[in-house]
Amino acid sequence: MSDDPAARTAPAPPARPEPLVRLEGVSRRYLRGPTTVVALDAVDLEVQRGEMVALVGPSGCGKSTCLNLIAGIDRPDAGSARVLGVDLARASEGELVLLRRRKLGIVFQAFHLVPHLTVAENVALPLALDGKRDPARVAELVLRVGLAARAHHFPGELSGGEEQRTAVARALVHRPLLVVADEPTGNLDSASGEVVLRLLDELRAETGAALVVATHDARIAARASRVVRLRDGRVEADSCS
Repeated sequence: MSDDPAARTAPAPPARPEPLVRLEGVSRRYLRGPTTVVALDAVDLEVQRGEMVALVGPSGCGKSTCLNLIAGIDRPDAGSARVLGVDLARASEGELVLLRRRKLGIVFQAFHLVPHLTVAENVALPLALDGKRDPARVAELVLRVGLAARAHHFPGELSGGEEQRTAVARALVHRPLLVVADEPTGNLDSASGEVVLRLLDELRAETGAALVVATHDARIAARASRVVRLRDGRVEADSCS
């Protein structure tokens, strides 16, 4: 064997894993009357498995628009958006529905609970839509968000905080690979907010899921792997927490 260092081949570095989220030069504009509003302007963002990324910034900076794009609810006007291997600009509506149903968990700021379903039935909805049942998983999550005594109540009988915790449990019931959450602690007192934050942390530990959270809550930013600050639709800073 030659002792010439040049003759020895160094091992190749391990390949960097494909990010669960990759936004490249993504822009989103919409009309407000005669005015064109730039909600996102050439945004680049990657999210790796197991990361928790907090999107922060003033109201109207583009946080919710960014979440809607990642969730496939909205589509970019320019740039490339890939989530869990799916090109969101080219995917059919059916493909996006299956992506959200099977691999994504979404916590909407407005909750979007089904009013004629109980707490337990709302939590079970992602499974039911996919033709699945897992009563034990539903009961476990209802208990973990502190709603076991309210499991058979309807959304109209709940407080805003209880609705929020139901929405969080629903987003996690199918063990998604990626969760996007818009102000998940916005309607909660400190104790309930801590329950939700702990549950999101446990999801990451149990499944390696990634979280992308739009928030004004300093507790979430402090827990995040990275904090991405948006201003006027652009990324102003992207740093480790």
